[in-house]
Amino acid sequence: MLRTVAAVVADGLAPFEFGVVCEVFGLDRTDDGVPLVDFRVCGPVAGVPVRTSMGASLIPDHGLDALEDADLVAVPAMTIRNEYPQEIIDALRAAHARGAVLLSVCSGSFLLAEAGLVDGRRITTHWRHADELTARYPQVEVDPDVLFVDDGDIITSAGTAAGIDACLHIVRKEFGSAAANAIARRMVIPPQRDGGQRQYIDRPVPQCEEQSIRDVLAWMDEHLDEPQTVEDLARRAHLSARTFARTFVAETGTTPMQWLATQRVHHARTLLEESGLDLEEIARLSGFGSAALLRHHFRRAVGVPPTDYRQTFRHAS
Repeated sequence: MLRTVAAVVADGLAPFEFGVVCEVFGLDRTDDGVPLVDFRVCGPVAGVPVRTSMGASLIPDHGLDALEDADLVAVPAMTIRNEYPQEIIDALRAAHARGAVLLSVCSGSFLLAEAGLVDGRRITTHWRHADELTARYPQVEVDPDVLFVDDGDIITSAGTAAGIDACLHIVRKEFGSAAANAIARRMVIPPQRDGGQRQYIDRPVPQCEEQSIRDVLAWMDEHLDEPQTVEDLARRAHLSARTFARTFVAETGTTPMQWLATQRVHHARTLLEESGLDLEEIARLSGFGSAALLRHHFRRAVGVPPTDYRQTFRHAS
C-alpha cells in the first residue's frame, strides 16, 4: 500500500510539474474517500531554498534523508544540465535499491538516466527532449510517442498533462478507480488516459530542398480528400515512379503513402476538434473514404479511437 510519497526538488525545478505531483499526492482528500498519503518535499538540505525555473524559490521542509522510507519517490521536471547534484543521484539510487517506486515527470527522466537507473529499460519524456535524452544516454530505450511508461518499479511520463495521467495511474493501481476518479473530478480533468496513447505532436509540412517535391507536398496537402497514387504523384513531379519515391524519402524521411496517411489523420484530428461532422463525413473529407478506415488509421497513429479523441479535445462552442 502506498503510504509515503517524497518529491525531490533542486535548483531549476519546474513549478507546474512539481505542482502536478503535489496536487495528486499532497492534498488531503479523505472527504472524497481518497486515502491520506504522507507527502514530503525533499531538497538537498531541509530549510534551504532551491531556485525554480520561473524566478522564484521554494523551501523544502525535508532533506534527502526523508527518501529513506518513502514508498514512491517523484522527480518532477527540472532544467536539463550537464551535471546533477551527486547527493540527489545517490539518494535516488539508494531509494531504488531498497525497493521504492520512482516516478519522473517530463525532463525528470534525465535525472533517472544520469543515476543509471533506467539502463536497458523503456522510458519516455516530453517529445521535445526525446532526441537529446537518447543522444546523452544511448543505453536507454526512449519511446517519444507515449504519455507514460509503467515499467514496474520505474514510471516515466511525458509533458505536464501526461504527468497527471501517470500520477492518477499510480493512484488507480494503489487505491482503485474510485480514488483516481475522485481526484480527477476535483482537478476537473478526464479520469483516465492510457499510457500507450500517443503524445499529441503536430507534424507540419517539412521543408524540402527539391522544388518538385515541395510542389507535390503542397498539392497533396490541398487534395487530401482525393485518391492519390505514387504513379500519379510522380507524373506531377515529372519524375519516374522509382526516382520520385526515392527522392521523396530522402526529402521527407518517409514514403509518399505514409506521409499522406499522416496528413490525413492530422486533418481528421482538426475536424474532430473543430466541427460537429459525423465520422463518415470526416472520413470523406480527410481522404479515408469510410469511417471504418478512418478508425483504423486514426487509432494506429494517435493511439485512441476518433470518438474518444473528440470527447477529450473538442473545442467548446
